[in-house]
Amino acid sequence: MRPRELRWLALPLLLLLLLQPPPSPAHCAKRFDPTWESLDARQLPAWFDQAKFGIFIHWGVFSVPSFGSEWFWWYWQKEKILKYVEFMKDNYPPNFKYEDFGPLFTAKFFNANQWADIFQASGAKYIVLTSKHHEGFTLWGSEYSWNWNAIDEGPKRDIVKELEVAIRNRTDLRFGLYYSLFEWFHPLFLEDESSSFHKRQFPVSKTLPELYELVNNYQPEVLWSDGDGGAPDQYWNSTGFLAWLYNESPVRDTVVTNDRWGAGGICKHGGFYTCSDRYNPGHLLPHKWENCMTIDKLSWGYRREAGISDYLTIGELVKQLVETVSCGGNLLMNIGPTLDGTISVVFEERLRQMGSWLKVNGEAIYETHTWRSQNDTVTPDVWYTFKPEEKLVYAIFLKWPTSGQLFLGQPKAILGATEVKLLGHGQPLNWISLEQNGIMVELPQLTIHQMPCKWGWALALTNVI
Repeated sequence: MRPRELRWLALPLLLLLLLQPPPSPAHCAKRFDPTWESLDARQLPAWFDQAKFGIFIHWGVFSVPSFGSEWFWWYWQKEKILKYVEFMKDNYPPNFKYEDFGPLFTAKFFNANQWADIFQASGAKYIVLTSKHHEGFTLWGSEYSWNWNAIDEGPKRDIVKELEVAIRNRTDLRFGLYYSLFEWFHPLFLEDESSSFHKRQFPVSKTLPELYELVNNYQPEVLWSDGDGGAPDQYWNSTGFLAWLYNESPVRDTVVTNDRWGAGGICKHGGFYTCSDRYNPGHLLPHKWENCMTIDKLSWGYRREAGISDYLTIGELVKQLVETVSCGGNLLMNIGPTLDGTISVVFEERLRQMGSWLKVNGEAIYETHTWRSQNDTVTPDVWYTFKPEEKLVYAIFLKWPTSGQLFLGQPKAILGATEVKLLGHGQPLNWISLEQNGIMVELPQLTIHQMPCKWGWALALTNVI
């Protein structure tokens, strides 16, 4: 047995002493017990609901083959799906292993400052980087991922630290990290799995130490858990870790977490709910939720074989954002950088387009609440948001009516008090009350070049009920 392996086995006994900082005597906030009943009662820090829009970044060794999916290793070696097997046969030597992709993950052109500037320009308010996906490769120099991390292999750089520093120094975004609890082919996880998870070698020696390391060293304000591997939360000690995160950690007051902390817990336990990938229910939910989705319709990681029609258009992305926010959710929009650390021009263009749209219409998105109606009953593709303190309702419409008249069935006007403006235009618009309910707004006659934006517009309605 190597000395490093002896250290790993000894570590669980020292975890509480070495990895958890001492409690702060000055910190008098409510303490949480390691039970779902207590943890689920924690109030979500307000910044998350106000933010509305974040960027997901899927980057890892899977970005080297950059074919099919970020699940490349699983589909090739475990499921042996033909197109992945043939891809390897056609492009790599016969004895090539997935681990051999590690040194090829160079991140040669990775520039964290450049990434940060693009994310700032997108109008996003937080990012979430895959610190470790199911393949197990960590984008930081994990003490518990010997020879399979970005310091020892590939980039030879602490990717997490570089991006954290750039985000916090150059932008007003919150820094977040995704972390996969399990790893497809880690021998300790496979041994635990074969014992029906009665053994807990993997979480004790790998998952939990890495989670404490991530939080203490990088202080993420979003901790986005994934990949329970079919194991219950008791196996992962999720409630024990979350109690430490909320009570003692350096981010206890601002951190938000999701709902993927053990089999059967999704959409039931945790901070905000994700429920499923690309979750967009189209109606109001009673609990804060997030729609994590991809610009590339078919993959979270970068794909070299993707065609232009595989990418959502900016019009489709704006629609996702508007629908999601109107129904009380946040949009987490994913990009997949290349193996050398560049954000491809199609992703960069979509991000900058979203930013230009939000410069005009961000008032109708950021820090808004849900209204009594989420969408209109008369005109399709009209969605509502609300700022109660300002007595403002926003009607975001995705199609400009050819008649120049927009019929809204939900708002009820108050004679002498209601005012209607088009964001980015500014002048009060004429409107009339409809006989039954709602109003008809006369939109300004604008040329294509005079339009405040291209892919959706927002009316600010003051004093409507």
